[in-house]
Amino acid sequence: MKLASVSLIVPDYDEAIAFYCGQMGFDLIADIDQGRKRWVEVRPGRGGASFVLARADGPSQQAAIGAQGAGRVWLFLQTDDFARDHALLLGAGVTFEEEPRVEPYGTVAVFRDTFGNRWDLIERR
Repeated sequence: MKLASVSLIVPDYDEAIAFYCGQMGFDLIADIDQGRKRWVEVRPGRGGASFVLARADGPSQQAAIGAQGAGRVWLFLQTDDFARDHALLLGAGVTFEEEPRVEPYGTVAVFRDTFGNRWDLIERR
């Protein structure tokens, strides 16, 4: 078995596609109209698990937008070239919470996506 996808709650499908595929450079894998909802799946361009973008349905799901990690970093975007991808994300308008730092496990910097989810951009040692 392998982890194939993770559901990510978003306020709007098109806004999420614009952010993840526009600013973050992810690939749009699927966008299938299912009537009341859509199956929207995105994946980082160099592979890994995908995200199924799930439009919030109701107040409890809307409250979870950007809070699925309870304020912690819960998404980890691994790179093989930190400087390259940090510069690409900065150039695309992604806001980092801190300057890059070197830790025993690698080079890392925390950023938030447009919906408030906290991510690590990380190049492992």
